[in-house]
Amino acid sequence: MTNQIPEITLNDGIQIPALGFGTFRLWGNDGAASIASAIDHGYRLIDSAYNYENEGTVGEAMKRTSVPREELRITSKLPGRYHSYEKAVKAIQESLYRADLDYYDLYLIHWPNPIQDQYVEAWQALIDAKKWGLIRSIGVCNFLPEHLERLEKETGVLPSINQVELHPFFNQEEQRKWHKENGVVTESWSPLARANDVFGNDTIKDIAEKHGKTVSQVILRWHYQHGAVAIPKSASPQRQLENMSIFDFALNDDDMKALDGLTRPDGRMNDQDPAVYEEF
Repeated sequence: MTNQIPEITLNDGIQIPALGFGTFRLWGNDGAASIASAIDHGYRLIDSAYNYENEGTVGEAMKRTSVPREELRITSKLPGRYHSYEKAVKAIQESLYRADLDYYDLYLIHWPNPIQDQYVEAWQALIDAKKWGLIRSIGVCNFLPEHLERLEKETGVLPSINQVELHPFFNQEEQRKWHKENGVVTESWSPLARANDVFGNDTIKDIAEKHGKTVSQVILRWHYQHGAVAIPKSASPQRQLENMSIFDFALNDDDMKALDGLTRPDGRMNDQDPAVYEEF
């Protein structure tokens, strides 16, 4: 299938698709089959992490598809327990070994872990790994503006991407504004929200019915029109195709405002505030 997903250019010149595929909890043979199916259907940006324990599954999926390696954009993430420089370098190497890859297209620090306070050290390891050719583009996840500003101040390098929790119930308006003003691409984890009530929300259902689209398609289109790279996950080939089919319609201003209006002050699904949350 021909790839129908538009591409965007990161601040370091690397191009990535504007829609990706998440792999959280896709493991083993079934997981490899699901990821290979996504690639065969046209997904080129594949999101993984050291702590997902499925980098090897992603590598296996790549071997099961005929899509050339250079067309794929494979992501993994550094866990919090390896933020010290030497441990970070070894973890990046281990990530490559697990997936049987020569390089990652994107490698991200998974959480800032501000109490541990070693994320600048970890960032320097990613900067050096990029110089060594182990990573093409480096970024972070769940970093607040103050964390991002400190990275730039102490290393001179801003991330290309910040992957954050983003969905209609938590629209991250101020965070997205900071990203846009500073040339950092917003990437959305759990873009459809894990909460079941998003699929029963009357506002979203009404917009979906108006456009002849599904609730998932409307939400993913909302991400796209906000300039955010969503990474939905599905093991179903039918749902994988459905989630890609968002580039043949557009939400109008009223639609976008209605969806933006669903955000909640306590919209985080698992109360994981990056200002205090520690991931290991």
